[in-house]
Amino acid sequence: MPKYFYIAKSLKGEEKSGALEAKDIRQLAKSLREQSFILIKAEAEEKNKKRPRPFFGKGGAFPFFGGVSLKEKMFFTRNLQVMISAGLSLPRALETLTIQSKSKKFKKVLSDIKEEIVKGKSFSDALSPHSNIFSELFQNMVKVGEEAGTLEKVLKILANQMEKEHELKSRIQGAMIYPAVIICALIGIGILMLVMVVPKLAEIFKELQVELPITTKLIIALGTFFVEKWYLVILIIFFLIFIFFQVPRTKRGKFVLDTFLLKVPIISPIIRETNSATTVRTLSSLISSGVPLVRSLEIVSGTLGNIHFKSVLIEAVEKVKKGEKLSEALNPHQDIYPPIVVQMIAVGEETGETSNILAKLADFFEEEAGRATQNLASVIEPVVMLIIGAAVGFFAVSMVQPMYSMLQTIQ
Repeated sequence: MPKYFYIAKSLKGEEKSGALEAKDIRQLAKSLREQSFILIKAEAEEKNKKRPRPFFGKGGAFPFFGGVSLKEKMFFTRNLQVMISAGLSLPRALETLTIQSKSKKFKKVLSDIKEEIVKGKSFSDALSPHSNIFSELFQNMVKVGEEAGTLEKVLKILANQMEKEHELKSRIQGAMIYPAVIICALIGIGILMLVMVVPKLAEIFKELQVELPITTKLIIALGTFFVEKWYLVILIIFFLIFIFFQVPRTKRGKFVLDTFLLKVPIISPIIRETNSATTVRTLSSLISSGVPLVRSLEIVSGTLGNIHFKSVLIEAVEKVKKGEKLSEALNPHQDIYPPIVVQMIAVGEETGETSNILAKLADFFEEEAGRATQNLASVIEPVVMLIIGAAVGFFAVSMVQPMYSMLQTIQ
């Protein structure tokens, strides 16, 4: 049976919202009447249709092509909230933001949304065809804001969430820049040495008929391969990039990668804290906007990157539907979510301040993730230096040893 998300009111004016399975809207209304509620609005859950994923662009093997950046969406949401609070109509605000946008793709999307609103569609309905840019979280919160008349408040919450997410990602990326630059420089210099220096040394050794050790033969063979089979090198590089982006998209590859990341001592704390921060921050935003808990958990599970965190929340949804508290549903999974998450959710359930407590907990996890990333960078730096030293030493010994043997022979 299809699932319907509904809003209903009792004769006393009490409002109720949630999700129920029913054959059709008529049966849903009947079920609610039995509970002394009158159906106000109902919407069937749309089953996610599998669409072919593009090779390039959003969701493709090379996600850095196309798409709209988080930063641009963050500025759009913040500016839209300010314009609406200043009294501008939604179409006028969207028209202004379309002109201000630097992305051609985003300009087109905003223009389409404005046209749909002018034709009579609601903002949330106009957003739905653009789910590759505006997430399910964004659409659902906007929908709740429209129905409750709190769109300005919802946009402010969304903008704050995007800012926190952008800040966390910037911290992680900033900490990883130095090791990444060093590793790329090492690879680049190594390739130049193999292509420019090694072939010349190989010719000298061949002319002098010097007996070469196995390490020198290995380096010369590698250099020869890079020079003579350069087209294969390019194909191998593209193949490795393809595998790097494609493997996490397969079910098995995603499971193996996510399991591995949770086992690695240095990386595991960052994975746990970033996923925990995303969970509690998003859940806080949805609850404060008035989205029912079950629906909030379903939306949050779709925003998480790690399959183990996602699975825990999907399981929690079923338990909450049966009447369990969220803290009780998460309690058996303290190996995935830190114990403090379960404890703070339990406190929020007892005090009725779940949204505020989760927002503060998200701040804590984001700070911890930032520290863990800095610690990772400080560990990676000496490791990278050791790798560089070992590589340089291996190359030097392999090339100098035959020269030394040659000089001894001459003497």
